[in-house]
Amino acid sequence: MRKKSYQRLLEYQTGQAERHLNEVRSIHREMRGYKHDFHHHLQALKGQIEAGETGRALAYIEQLDRQLMQVDTLLKTGNVSLDAVLSAKLAQAKAENIAVTVQAHIPDRLTISDVELSILIGNLLENAIEACRGAKGQRFIRIYMTMKGKMLYFSMLNSAGEKRQKKNGLFSSHKSGFHGLGLRRAAAILQKHGGWYKHNSEQGAFTCEFLVPALP
Repeated sequence: MRKKSYQRLLEYQTGQAERHLNEVRSIHREMRGYKHDFHHHLQALKGQIEAGETGRALAYIEQLDRQLMQVDTLLKTGNVSLDAVLSAKLAQAKAENIAVTVQAHIPDRLTISDVELSILIGNLLENAIEACRGAKGQRFIRIYMTMKGKMLYFSMLNSAGEKRQKKNGLFSSHKSGFHGLGLRRAAAILQKHGGWYKHNSEQGAFTCEFLVPALP
């Protein structure tokens, strides 16, 4: 049984690593696209300025600025590690036509390690993306993160399919064979740091929130 459990954990971790690599590749492709488009933007602006169409050039710059601001606000939370995991998961959600809104601002240095923070948020977002796949109608994820004194507060609402039932205190995953291992991993990290967490499943929606000590 121990060998079987170890094999299942190894397969799970390998799958997680492969998904993370694909997410990073997706971001890399998107960044290459920005670089490619930037050259064309410069050429268009150069042509407009040389033709004396300064008003048109200024309008073009304002449009580009709005687009960049929309991208920028999704990626800067104040914590570099959180920015990295959010960037990867948001790219994955975007590729699956899931609308994501994020309101987050936390310090760069926390008592929770960067690895733990990445695992914690990554697993919760992975669960949300999975739930969205089974949702009918609009698919969305809404995230809010802030500091309440020395405590890190996180809440997430996402679309989902049918209401899930709890098993051993946690909701089971629809993934074959793992039964919510991602949520259990996140719960273990929160318990280690003396945190509080709550998950709730309703018809068409899933909510998750936690509060955990994060500053000395």
